[in-house]
Amino acid sequence: MILTKAQYKEIAQCLVSVPPTRQSLRKLNQSRATLLSIFSQEYQKHIKRTHAKHHTSEAIESYYQRYLNGVVKNGAAPVLLDLANEVDYAPSLMARLILERFLQEHEETAPSKSVINSMLRGPSQIPDGVLANQVYQCIVNDCCYGPLVDCIKHAIGHEHEVLLRDLLLEKNLPFLGEDQLRAKGYDKTPDFILQVPVAVEGHIIHWIESKASFGDECSHHAYLHDQFWSYWNRSWTATGKGHSLTLKILEEKLGGKETQRCITIME
Repeated sequence: MILTKAQYKEIAQCLVSVPPTRQSLRKLNQSRATLLSIFSQEYQKHIKRTHAKHHTSEAIESYYQRYLNGVVKNGAAPVLLDLANEVDYAPSLMARLILERFLQEHEETAPSKSVINSMLRGPSQIPDGVLANQVYQCIVNDCCYGPLVDCIKHAIGHEHEVLLRDLLLEKNLPFLGEDQLRAKGYDKTPDFILQVPVAVEGHIIHWIESKASFGDECSHHAYLHDQFWSYWNRSWTATGKGHSLTLKILEEKLGGKETQRCITIME
């Protein structure tokens, strides 16, 4: 699937104004996987833009006192989840704020990041049962952040790499995988390097990086800076002008499963 900037902007605006339910997604006439990926990326942009205001000492103290007052009234109610939704902040990130504030108050030393992460992954480790339940509710109801979402993203990414590997084998294209490249001493590697380059729409392809997400303009620029340029500068890449051509989103069905393929062509 290829979307113009205008089409992407229209979809993003619709997803921001309307919750991504099955009914609302049908109206946009695009695949559900594509729309959910776009929603996730737009939501994360929103959280990054508003992140600072939620991390002032005044905001954290206000949230913590509202949490305490709420659980005193009804500890079984989703106080923390409702608070996150009210102030338009990701539930998992709100849970982290309140957990850090709670531990600062009840522990002699400031909690380390590893301790916080461990408690978010396993709320049963939290020494307060009410807070543990509140954190759990935030984690399981967050569609874009948190340890549960991270596990899902990792699993989907691995699945897409396996599907891509199977496709390369099916087409009898010789390649080196990430593990093989690291064994040769490379630190930053694409998912696959083609031992015999192939031509796609008139462009020579030397390597493939699989991304299990929608490739919007922002993410393309980030991937170019963080990963793709370093691949291009290595000895396995083609010599040439060194610029990025039009970025395309290809959606295809492999093994009966709909996946998204993001291909950046370097020449």
